[in-house]
Amino acid sequence: MTRQFASAFRGGNLSLLRLASLLVPRQNRGEWWREWRSELWHVRQACTTQGAFPWEGEREVAAFCLGAFQDAFYLRREVEHKKVPLATTKGSAAQCMLFLVTVMAVSYCIAFASPGVRAELLALRYRVPQNLTMIQSARYNEDSIPTVSAEQVRTWKRRKQQIFDGFAFYQIVQKPVSTALPRQTTLRIARASSNLFELLGLPVRLASTGGHAQGEMPKLILSNAVWKKEFGEDPFVSGRVVQVGLRKAVVGGVAPARYWRLPGKVDAWLLEPDVEAVSDGAGFVVAHLTPWAAQERWSERWPLSAPTPDGTFDDFLCVSLTERTRKSWDLFLFAVILAFLSLPATTSLPLGEYRLSSRKLSWSTRLRRWTFLGGKIALLLPIVYLVSLDLAYMRTTLDTLSSEYIQLVSSFSICLFGLRWALRDQRQRCPVCLGKLTHPARVGQPSRNFLAWNGTELICIGGHGLLHVPEIQTSWFSTQRWMYLDPSWEILFPESGLVSPGYF
Repeated sequence: MTRQFASAFRGGNLSLLRLASLLVPRQNRGEWWREWRSELWHVRQACTTQGAFPWEGEREVAAFCLGAFQDAFYLRREVEHKKVPLATTKGSAAQCMLFLVTVMAVSYCIAFASPGVRAELLALRYRVPQNLTMIQSARYNEDSIPTVSAEQVRTWKRRKQQIFDGFAFYQIVQKPVSTALPRQTTLRIARASSNLFELLGLPVRLASTGGHAQGEMPKLILSNAVWKKEFGEDPFVSGRVVQVGLRKAVVGGVAPARYWRLPGKVDAWLLEPDVEAVSDGAGFVVAHLTPWAAQERWSERWPLSAPTPDGTFDDFLCVSLTERTRKSWDLFLFAVILAFLSLPATTSLPLGEYRLSSRKLSWSTRLRRWTFLGGKIALLLPIVYLVSLDLAYMRTTLDTLSSEYIQLVSSFSICLFGLRWALRDQRQRCPVCLGKLTHPARVGQPSRNFLAWNGTELICIGGHGLLHVPEIQTSWFSTQRWMYLDPSWEILFPESGLVSPGYF
C-alpha cells in the first residue's frame, strides 16, 4: 500500500471514531476517545501488512471503527440509566414550576367556567365615577338599612346646594312582574330616580332605541340573572311592555352581572321619571359632590348636618362610594399585604447558612437560585387570587358581603401557607442544581448536643453538598448549614454530571 492510501485510510478511520464519539455523553467523551484511538492503533498494527493492497486488513479495521458506534450507543444508554437527571425527576425545580403553572391554569379554567366568578372578573372593568358618596342617617351603623326618606331627598333638591350637585334615590320593594311566560313572578325591584344609572355610570346592554309610544312610562332595567331565567335571554326584550304591580313599564335593557355594588340585592330597577314619583318611605341616597366639596373633603367618611322636611337639622354620614364598592382586587391586595406581615411571626425567614466553598459558585448559578424562589412567589400570587375568587363567587346565591368575607379569609390563609411552603421548599433544595435533597440520615446523640452537633443530614444526589439540620437550636448551631463537597467527592457521583457546571 502506498503512503498516500495509508494516510487516507487512517484519516477515514479517525473520522469514523470522531463521529461516533459525538454519541457519547460529554462527561465520558474524552476518556472514550482516547481509549478507542489507542485500540485503533493496535488493530491497524495487527490487521494491516506491508503488501501493496492489503484490502482484507483495511476491511477489518473499518469493521472495528463501525463497531465504535454500537459501543457509543450502549455507553449512552448505560449512563442515562444510571444518572439522576435532576431537571426531570420528582422534586426538581422544573417539576415544581410546572406544578404551579398547572394549578394556576386549572384555577383560571374554573373561574371562567363558573358564571359567578366570570362575572366578578368582568366587573373589574367597572370604574366607580369620582366624587360619588352615599348619605345615610348617623344614628345607624349598618349601611345596608334604608335610613333616608324620599321626602328628605326632595327637600334637599329644592334647596340651593354648595356641597352636592346631583342626587339619586332608590328604595327596594317586591312587586309581581309579567315575564316571557304567561305568568307573573315576584321580583325585588329598586324603584329609583331616572338618573341613578347615569350617576353611577352603570352600563346597560340591549338598550332601547326609543321611538315608543310609551315614552312616558318608567323604564325597567333587568338584572342579568332575571333576563336569563325569566325572559330566556331574549335579545329583543328591550322595548317590551311588562306589568309591574298595578303599573305598566317598558323594558329598557339588561344590567351586566356583578356591576351593582350598592346596598340591597336587586332583581330589576324601575327608573321613575323623577324622585317625586317615588313613594314615601326610607331608601338609599347617592349624591355627587361639587368640585369645591370634593377638594375640601379630607376623609372617605365625614359627618354632615342637613335640614329635614320639618325644618330642623339632623346628623347624617357621608361614605365615599369608592370605599363602599370595594373590588375583589382591593381585598386581594389587602390580604396579601397582611399575609406578608404575618409571615415572620409564623415561620423562620432565613434560608440557612451557606458557607464559601473551595470553588466559587458562578453568578448564573446564584441568580438561578433566587430566580427560582421569586418565580414560585410570582406564580403563587395569581393562584391565591383565582382560588379565592372560585371559593367566594362560585355560588351565585351568596350576597356580596358574604362573598367578600370568604375571599378575604381564603386569600389570607392560602397566601400565608403558600409563602411558608415556598420558603420551606427552598431550604430543602441544593443551592447549585435546585434538586430536592434526599436520603436523610440521623447524626449525633441528643446527650451530646452541646459537645457535638445533633440532627439530620441530607445529601444532594448530584454530589454538590450536604445539608445539616439541627435537632435542637443552640447559640452556636441555630439554623441549618450547607456544606459544599470538595472535588475529591466527584468520583462518587460520576453519573450525575452536575458537579462541575455549577462552579467556575
